[in-house]
Amino acid sequence: MAKTAHDEIHTAIAGLQRLADAFGVRRSQLAGVVGLTDHQWGVLEEIATEHFMPSMFARRRQSSAAAVSKTLRQLLDKGLIAAEVSKGDGRQRDYVLTAKGEKIMSRLRESRQGAIDEIWADLDRQDLKAFARFSAQLADRLERYAERIGSKEDNGKDAVRKGV
Repeated sequence: MAKTAHDEIHTAIAGLQRLADAFGVRRSQLAGVVGLTDHQWGVLEEIATEHFMPSMFARRRQSSAAAVSKTLRQLLDKGLIAAEVSKGDGRQRDYVLTAKGEKIMSRLRESRQGAIDEIWADLDRQDLKAFARFSAQLADRLERYAERIGSKEDNGKDAVRKGV
């Protein structure tokens, strides 16, 4: 029996979900090797870019400010980051990696690179290019759709609040 376009789409969605799940498991494994959670690793990565803003991180990760604050405290307690009063705004804090935090990030990068070498390096380059193009296109479409639906839902909530 021939697959329909609908069947192919659902097969692709199932493959994407399996890939996302496998990626999440692997990321948690990498973080666990150095005694971190995936969320802690994400915060450390962001702090390493030197453009870390807790509120922006929370919004992008669809996390609460309280959850990010808790993670920052955990990382401070582990000695992986330090907080300084912001030079630009004394009401803000700037977070930086400590030497211990840098070492952890280095270990994470090495472990991740080893996995990349083992899993990705011998894949066909044309397949990789096609996948990169397709995944970027799909991500763009998913993000635009989520924004559009989120805006509609927010407008509907506003209407209910206003008694419309």
